[in-house]
Amino acid sequence: MNLHRMLLERKAAGKPITIGLIGAGKFGTMFLSQVRSTDGMHLVGVADLNTARARSQLATACWPAEQYAAASIDDALRFGSSVVTDDAESLIRHPGIEVIIEATGDPGAGIRFALGAIENGKHIVMVNVEADAVAGPLLARKARQAGVVYSLAWGDQPALIADHVDWARAAGFKVVAAGKGTRYHPTYHRSTPDTVWDILDKYMKIRDRNSINPKMFNSFVDGTKSGIEMTAVCNATGLHAQSEGLSFPPATRFEHAEICKPKSDGGVLERAGVTEVTSSVYRDGTDVPHSLVMGTYVVFESDSAYSEECFREYSMLPDKTGKYACLYRPIHMIGLELGISVASAALRKEPTGAPITFNSDVVATAKRNLSRGEILDGEGGFCVWGKQTPAKASLEHGYLPLGLAHNVKLKHEIQEGQRIRWEDVEYDRDSLAVRIRREMEDLFRPSAA
Repeated sequence: MNLHRMLLERKAAGKPITIGLIGAGKFGTMFLSQVRSTDGMHLVGVADLNTARARSQLATACWPAEQYAAASIDDALRFGSSVVTDDAESLIRHPGIEVIIEATGDPGAGIRFALGAIENGKHIVMVNVEADAVAGPLLARKARQAGVVYSLAWGDQPALIADHVDWARAAGFKVVAAGKGTRYHPTYHRSTPDTVWDILDKYMKIRDRNSINPKMFNSFVDGTKSGIEMTAVCNATGLHAQSEGLSFPPATRFEHAEICKPKSDGGVLERAGVTEVTSSVYRDGTDVPHSLVMGTYVVFESDSAYSEECFREYSMLPDKTGKYACLYRPIHMIGLELGISVASAALRKEPTGAPITFNSDVVATAKRNLSRGEILDGEGGFCVWGKQTPAKASLEHGYLPLGLAHNVKLKHEIQEGQRIRWEDVEYDRDSLAVRIRREMEDLFRPSAA
């Protein structure tokens, strides 16, 4: 571990890592709270369409007003301060900025800004996992070809899970499953921005409902965010999606090795080498004690009887047979940890997780019976949720990625639970996001390979 030492060297040389942040939402604001006091980093600018909100978020993150009052990017670089702007492209184009953080959460915007960063020789930290699920494997390939880093965001669960997988493999273990915990019940797939409060009020006790975006929060509840994040994990590690996606088995943090193993050995997985998300809610609606609701995990095995004995000796949470063991992290700190990705990209030229293949997709799936002519409203909305699907099946059947199921019209009726295809909707073939996604599909289609 030497990132802090390397940051101090950059500080001593008077050359801190220069950063542009796009998107001043929750994730971005959490990063703002830490970057201000991180040696060797200089946040040059914050771009958000709502500059008043961006300034408010900087104040919330305890920034003195004078510290983000620069009149221009050049002034911010000259005086070690920050500028607030509604022009994200100005941060991307400026030669004085090394790293771009994309934290908008919008798939189309994320793809556009990532391409811009790559074309301008900037490293890109992709907080926007929605965009990564749509086109990350192609974006990462373009970044490698351009000699820059495309990275998942440390602090968010996909990067942490990818690190678990890397740790297990580097230690000589076979990875059986990896994933996270969440709050899930089968009825949640029908959740909408109107009904999500019935679920949220049971465990979050939100006092000011106007302080959150119910559509965004609903994407966490209805299973979509889990599908998106596990797709990112599969594509960054080479793990696979199960044929019917995630099953969300209830599990305490101590039971993962027992539950997240193949069915042939008494678990729930269709095979080894997949992602799975466990639930903090039993099917009868009661809470699972000691759940991993905010955490991440990896289940692994060894072919050595000696290692299996060590699993027991060192409390590695083995299953009943002793063949499988689990390592977990109970929490993730989202944007508070994001600086790890920034430092790794700029100083080591290494991502904290990045797509290396296209193994998994997340597909728009009907929440209810949908009528011809309806306009799909995308992630967390009233019409569809995102189901993790093997990429091979997605390409073979022409499924519509969840990230592009927004403001598109249905050509005919779709039954509840049915995965939607490109041919089921009217879409803009000239859209940049559509063109990049189609380019990626062509690249990874088995016939092309």
